[in-house]
Amino acid sequence: REAESFKEQGNAYYAKKDYNEAYNYYTKAIDMCPKNASYYGNRAATLMMLGKFREALGDAQQSVRLDDSFVRGHLREGKCHLSLGNAMAACRSFQRALELDHKNAQAQQEFKNANAVIEYEKIAETDFEKRDFRKVVFCMDRALEFAPACHRFKILKAECLAMLGRYPEAQSVASDILRMDSTNADALYVRGLCLYYEDCIEKAVQFFVQALRMAPDHEKACVACRNAKALKAKKEDGNKAFKEGNYKLAYELYTEALGIDPNNIKTNAKLYCNRGTVNSKLRKLDGAIEDCTNAVKLDDTYIKAYLRRAQCYMDTEQYEEAVRDYEKVYQTEKTKEHKQLLKNAQLELKKSKRKDYYKILGVDKNASEDEIKKAYRKRALMHHPDRHSGASAEVQKEEEKKFKEVGEAFTILSDPKKKTRYDSGQDLDEEGMNMG
Repeated sequence: REAESFKEQGNAYYAKKDYNEAYNYYTKAIDMCPKNASYYGNRAATLMMLGKFREALGDAQQSVRLDDSFVRGHLREGKCHLSLGNAMAACRSFQRALELDHKNAQAQQEFKNANAVIEYEKIAETDFEKRDFRKVVFCMDRALEFAPACHRFKILKAECLAMLGRYPEAQSVASDILRMDSTNADALYVRGLCLYYEDCIEKAVQFFVQALRMAPDHEKACVACRNAKALKAKKEDGNKAFKEGNYKLAYELYTEALGIDPNNIKTNAKLYCNRGTVNSKLRKLDGAIEDCTNAVKLDDTYIKAYLRRAQCYMDTEQYEEAVRDYEKVYQTEKTKEHKQLLKNAQLELKKSKRKDYYKILGVDKNASEDEIKKAYRKRALMHHPDRHSGASAEVQKEEEKKFKEVGEAFTILSDPKKKTRYDSGQDLDEEGMNMG
């Protein structure tokens, strides 16, 4: 009678949603009468409401051990298994409930839910192998609707979020698990993975080492730890060689580092940019442009790579491309320096679209007055119409055009004022200087 009284009080608190008090009274009832299946069933229901599914599972199992015909006990056992992500065991519990009461609507529905989770698990496994991480996240989200306390599903989702570059979300999931279980090796591994992919390699190694302390045979943590250490060492060796001016060795070391882990996008973007810098020092400008392009493909917010590529475009006189890169940089970071770089590139682009009078005369941009005069005489003689009077009409026309251009070039470059305007990229038709 005393045990029943405690149970009734527990029921009253349960109805008021005061689950902690309900738990206390059901425990008192169990202490008074430890062989009553329904008391364990009630306490299991309370623990489930408190989100303590592992403890609830123990009570539900005890309830059906005491009374195998206790339908609600089997339902609660199945629900706990399902919430913890063990869908096969859940199916067995729901099947037993249906054997006892084949019309039980809850058992029918929960049996369907458990089978759905099994199906989501199978699809996720296949998609993980195919590296279709978005699909795995989708499947785990669906499975977690029925299995909210399953750490395994949460970890798989977090790992895939990290692979998709959604690091804050992945870290949030892993941190939630670590708050409940600080020794969870999988969660430690995922935290490390996020840091590793965000190029915080030293911190990442600490998490991988911690994960391996908890689970020495954790294969993924072992591989990630090895990669992280190798990547850090190679990158540092490359930086050292670069600082010492050994560009050939730096190039080789950065190339080796790039081969370590193709999944580490952020670090690889930096390595490509570093190698691009090495290429530009070696005057291999096409290689430098290609490396910087690979860097921005991996990380389209990487300002340093855009600046490096823009400079290479300037050096190879690809001014339109340089302007495009400097515009991108200036839109992202509106600094004085970036504005000036953009203006310079725009000016060079404008200059490149005019006639190149230095090229027409065949002289260097730093040529003296005498050199310009000599070059003019030589070119004027070369293209003079009298010299080509016996050629075809087409050739005569072409040479006449070149002769006029030589005269035009000389008019500008032999006049200091006009030359200064021309060199600074100003329009020559301003202030009555029309070349007509």
